[in-house]
Amino acid sequence: MAGGGRVRRLLARVPAPWPYVLAVFVGTKVVLSLVGVLALAAFDEIPWSPPPDEGVMRQQQREVSPHRWLSLWFAWDSFLYDHLVRVPLDEPWRDFGFPLLYPFLARPIAPLLGGDTALALLVVANAALVGMLYYAHRLGERLLGNGSGGNSGNDRGGAGGTGDGGDDRGSGDAAARRLVRYLVLLPAAFLFHAALTESLFLCLALATFYYAEDRRWLLVGVIGFFLALSRSAGFFVVVPLALVLLRQHGYRLGPRVLWTYLRTGWPLLLVPAGWLTFMAFCRWQSGDWFAYKHTQEEGWGIRVQNPLGVLWHGLTGSAPRDALRVWIAVVVLAVLVAGARRLGLPYLVYGVMMVLVPVSMGPPVYKSLLRYLLAVFPVALVLARWARRVTVDVWLTAALALLQGALFVVWLAYWTHFII
Repeated sequence: MAGGGRVRRLLARVPAPWPYVLAVFVGTKVVLSLVGVLALAAFDEIPWSPPPDEGVMRQQQREVSPHRWLSLWFAWDSFLYDHLVRVPLDEPWRDFGFPLLYPFLARPIAPLLGGDTALALLVVANAALVGMLYYAHRLGERLLGNGSGGNSGNDRGGAGGTGDGGDDRGSGDAAARRLVRYLVLLPAAFLFHAALTESLFLCLALATFYYAEDRRWLLVGVIGFFLALSRSAGFFVVVPLALVLLRQHGYRLGPRVLWTYLRTGWPLLLVPAGWLTFMAFCRWQSGDWFAYKHTQEEGWGIRVQNPLGVLWHGLTGSAPRDALRVWIAVVVLAVLVAGARRLGLPYLVYGVMMVLVPVSMGPPVYKSLLRYLLAVFPVALVLARWARRVTVDVWLTAALALLQGALFVVWLAYWTHFII
């Protein structure tokens, strides 16, 4: 008992929200790893053969680690990122379709792990997941608490707030916990644990919005610089961040307020500068500023198209599995529209952009659409608002957990291309 008391006192000294954040991280890691190992063991008893490309991927997983609880978190792009960690910069760079931040963060960590570059990538992704949960909680406290002040654009700057004074489930901490929970319950959220860029991108995106709401614009610019280096959609985030700045000044326009915007928001220029840095890297390595674009066109048939046309084609003229993925994107857009009044303009714009920007790459993106939709964190904001009542919260949590469990089994059952 005395030992238990010491542990409780030690935990009491840990500042909030870290105990909850770490509990969510460890809990989801343990549950998903256990389900994954059991599912793979069950599939071993089924006499079937995976598609040829999936078989190659399984061999790559075995090369990463003989332990399935570890190797199951590597798939497709993970092995390309692992290659990029190991490529010397004085050798020709060929994989320009992948931005630099994720593999470059793993480079200094790999020597600390005995040169295991794959494990270094997994460490980066999971450290980013912890940061993602932390910033989600902090942003949720500001945006979802009772005192957040609605969409008035006042000094607290929330995206809307519940405005439901008297409902104790709308308090800042309880609502922030719901936001964190719904983020890890999104359909393909198990990918946050994988050696991919999802957790890193969303960690940086949430951090930029949190510091923007706190009016710490230089920090927003610095983090936004790295956000743009993490994924091609990152530099687009400058638009909703600029809307946060405009909202904080009542969306006023005109010569008198222009200097205020420039003096306060100039660090936002660092966000597109991050992508320009990657373009400069392409120029240095290949002599072509747009090497990333040409790589994507030649390697995956990606070309910028009208996203609405791509959505319509997915719904009407594609294979059933592609249509299903596109319908999920349509549901995400519907949730954003339904919650628009409470979200506020910056978060609505961000959410819509994080759906339409990937879709604009054309039909090749269908197979990775569920992965890209993880960036749409405003959906979790809307769900956290809708689930203020205990009954709704319980049923919605259970439904999302079952959906994610089914997709996780699909991920493990040699149908990885359905998700990534």
